[in-house]
Amino acid sequence: MCGIAGIVQLNKVPVDVKLLEAMTRSLAHRGPDGQGYALLSCHGKRRPIVVRNIGTECPQEIGPEYPVGLGHRRLAVLDLSPLGSQPMSNEDGRVWITYNGEVYNYLEIRRELMALGRRFQSMTDTEVVLQAYEEWGSSCLTRLNGMFAFAIWDGRHNRLFCARDRLGMKPFYYRVSAGRLAFASEIKALLEDPSLRRSPNLPIIYDFLVLSLQDHTDETFFDGIKQLRPGHFMLLEGGRIHIEEWWGIRQRDLQRRPEECTSTTFTDLFQEAVRIHLRSDVPVGSCLSGGLDSSSIVCTMRQQLPSHAVQTFSAYFNDPICDERPYIHAVVSKAGTKSVEVMPDGRRLYAEMPKILWAQEEPFAGTSYLAQWELMRVVAEHGVKVLLDGQGGDELLCGYPGYWGSYIGDLCRAGSWRKAYDEVRAYHRQQARIHPTVFSNFARAILPSQLIASARFGFKRHSLWIDPNFSAAYKSRDRTGLSYDDKFAGALAGHTASYLHTHSLPALLHHEDRSSMAFSVEARLPFLDSQLVDFLLSLPAERKLCQGQSKVILREALMDVLPSVVSQRTDKVGFATPQDRWLRETLRPELELLFRSSEFEQRGYWNSTQLRHAYERYCRGEIEIGASVWRWVCLELWHRRFFY
Repeated sequence: MCGIAGIVQLNKVPVDVKLLEAMTRSLAHRGPDGQGYALLSCHGKRRPIVVRNIGTECPQEIGPEYPVGLGHRRLAVLDLSPLGSQPMSNEDGRVWITYNGEVYNYLEIRRELMALGRRFQSMTDTEVVLQAYEEWGSSCLTRLNGMFAFAIWDGRHNRLFCARDRLGMKPFYYRVSAGRLAFASEIKALLEDPSLRRSPNLPIIYDFLVLSLQDHTDETFFDGIKQLRPGHFMLLEGGRIHIEEWWGIRQRDLQRRPEECTSTTFTDLFQEAVRIHLRSDVPVGSCLSGGLDSSSIVCTMRQQLPSHAVQTFSAYFNDPICDERPYIHAVVSKAGTKSVEVMPDGRRLYAEMPKILWAQEEPFAGTSYLAQWELMRVVAEHGVKVLLDGQGGDELLCGYPGYWGSYIGDLCRAGSWRKAYDEVRAYHRQQARIHPTVFSNFARAILPSQLIASARFGFKRHSLWIDPNFSAAYKSRDRTGLSYDDKFAGALAGHTASYLHTHSLPALLHHEDRSSMAFSVEARLPFLDSQLVDFLLSLPAERKLCQGQSKVILREALMDVLPSVVSQRTDKVGFATPQDRWLRETLRPELELLFRSSEFEQRGYWNSTQLRHAYERYCRGEIEIGASVWRWVCLELWHRRFFY
């Protein structure tokens, strides 16, 4: 994986080389194996200036004929030779790319392009993407199966073409100001611009604190810095910026015939997804949480690599609520992997929060990301550069409890009362306790959104701590922020689409990328393989949820591959940490000091006196607001890290 950066001047002045260098240098953790930048002219009138060692060969002065600069930091995974260095150009040096990602079907696309007469200098997927753009233009995107964010300067047409993968596995941030477009893989690169006045984006902060949302729009926590949304491309031409969606979920994607939705089809697609995600010239390992998704990947890796050592990495806790070791050990025994296990320490991770937030760049909604951070550290220490993980499985296969509420709501709205009753009884038999999100999503399916927003505000106890003026200023965001995608016929389809586009997966992918790249590790996600995604989106609900069990088709397909204790489990733990114990006990002295600080009291988001009282009640076990407590803490520490 890599880091990209770039500047395009729109006002007939030369690119700021020092700024480009600083932006590229700030991304060193994303690419420790190579660095460089290219200064480019309009229409290729001047010879490109290429620098491969930042800071030592920089031209002292360049003229306005060089308004474009592309920077790159390389993490070498495919073709480790210098032929993979970036920025990379086409044969005549007029089209250049800076690219972050992996296109897993690059060999197949390469063969197709060679049949059309194209020649290749390297074995990289970067060159495949570049030549695919030359051959097919923006329509090349639909052929790419992978995770990517890239920028191509097409000097033939004086055009910048930028794109991001379907679901946003790789990041792309940008800022337009003072006659300049600047872009990068991470926000911190854009913060290198001394002309940027750092300011928090208050509406996004409200969404985070009250609606539990982030990465749900093109805005970020930094006012004036935006992100290219997943499945979108940006075109800069003639001084104008055009942004367009090139992939999204449509109603037509959800109409596969039942006879096509077999476990055999799933098995074939899943095995192929894992196979191409293993393409690498460096060691590949896998996360293993003990859940269905990561366990399925590990056991399928063993099938794909019968004679290779497979290394897995797991986090565990001495807490029965979130200890998954029985399931982890069952998978390790079944697949014969070399297991590395780590127990994250809450106090030490809290002390590391300034470093963690610098990597994450924006606040995050739970302490599970601290465990993920610790796991990625251990992965890097063991020399593994590529790591498979199970993100996306829960969103696509309805693994979260709340999906049951949407499904049962659909059955009720269709008049299928008997089936709805049977599913409720089956779910209760499997779980013993109906999860609160089942009720809330059932309500979403049958009640007006305004009523849901008001009820949620009270249920979450926001009135116990929020500043009334802050709440009044942004409360209008509640209705739209909490609504699921309404362009689908059913509540479950809208729920799934929203979790993929706004309410769940974007934040998970954001933090997975930052945690892994902070340690120069490339995280790959087989469940988000494009062909597998298309198949899973089209499945009827009963192939995902049936008789109290979720992920039905996965369980059927991998019944003989997974340990039975895993394939038959019905609880949903996720990448859990003992968050309540950490917040109520382990970190209580630190948090009480934080909440009493003058900086905290002056933020304007909360009534600090009432907030401290609510925290005391939470510590006594009188109310359950742990999610809100963490968001207060993380947001305050983020302010201190980025706004000094």
